[in-house]
Amino acid sequence: MAAASATAATKGNGGGGGRAGASEASGSRKKKGPGPLATAYLVIYNVVMTAGWLVIAVGLVRAYLAKGSYHSLYYSIEKPLKFFQTGALLEILHCAVGIVPSSVVLTSFQVMSRVFLIWAVTHSVKEVQSEDSVLLFVIAWTITEIIRYSFYTFSLLNHLPYLIKWARYTLFIVLYPMGVLGELLTIYAALPFVRQAGLYSISLPNKYNFSFDYYAFLILIMISYIPIFPQLYFHMIYQRRKILSHTEEHKKFE
Repeated sequence: MAAASATAATKGNGGGGGRAGASEASGSRKKKGPGPLATAYLVIYNVVMTAGWLVIAVGLVRAYLAKGSYHSLYYSIEKPLKFFQTGALLEILHCAVGIVPSSVVLTSFQVMSRVFLIWAVTHSVKEVQSEDSVLLFVIAWTITEIIRYSFYTFSLLNHLPYLIKWARYTLFIVLYPMGVLGELLTIYAALPFVRQAGLYSISLPNKYNFSFDYYAFLILIMISYIPIFPQLYFHMIYQRRKILSHTEEHKKFE
C-alpha cells in the first residue's frame, strides 16, 4: 500500500512516457519506444488523466472557497476521484500488452493499492469520509498525478519542460510522506467500524471451511508500511539525485 504514494517517482511508465533515466542506464543501446498508434493512444490517455486530476484539484479549491472550511471536502470530489483513480487500472494493461516497458507486478501493486484504499476503505466505511486524513492523501495524490501525467505527456511528445521534470523528482519529498500519513490515518480510523460491522469478514463455521478477518488484514497492511516506506523513499531520493544531476551535466555541454 505504501507504494501507492510513491507513484510520483518510481512508476516509470504507468501512464505512458519513456522511463525516466532509461537512456542513462541503457547507454548507447536505446530501447525501442511504442509505435505511432500506441504513442497517440498514450498521449490521449495521459492528457485525459491530467485533465481529470485537474478537475479534482479545481473541485477541492471551489468547495473550500464555498464552504470556508477544509473539513469534509471529500464529498465534493468523490465521483471524479473514484473514476480517475479507477481509470489508472488501464496502466496495468499498458504494461501487460507491452506498450509501456514497466513491470506488470510493480505497476499492479501500485495501482491496486490506491484502488483498494478508495473502494475497500474510504467508500466502504462511510464514517471515515469526513476525516481530515482523507483530504491529506487526496491532496497528495492530486498534485502527484497532475505532475506525473503531465510528465508522461510531454515525454511522449519529446518536449519535456525542466520544471515538470524537476517537480516530479522533487515534490515527492513532501508529497510521499504526506500521502502515506493520510492513508495510514484513514485505515486506522476505519478499524473500529470494520470490527463493529464485521465488514468483509468471513467467520467459521461455513461450508467452505474458510475464515477471513478484514480487521486483521487492514492491520497487516498498516504494518507493511514499516519496511516498504523507507525503501521506496530512499530509492526515490537516489533516483532524484541521479536523474537531476544528469540533466544538469547535460545542460553544461549544450
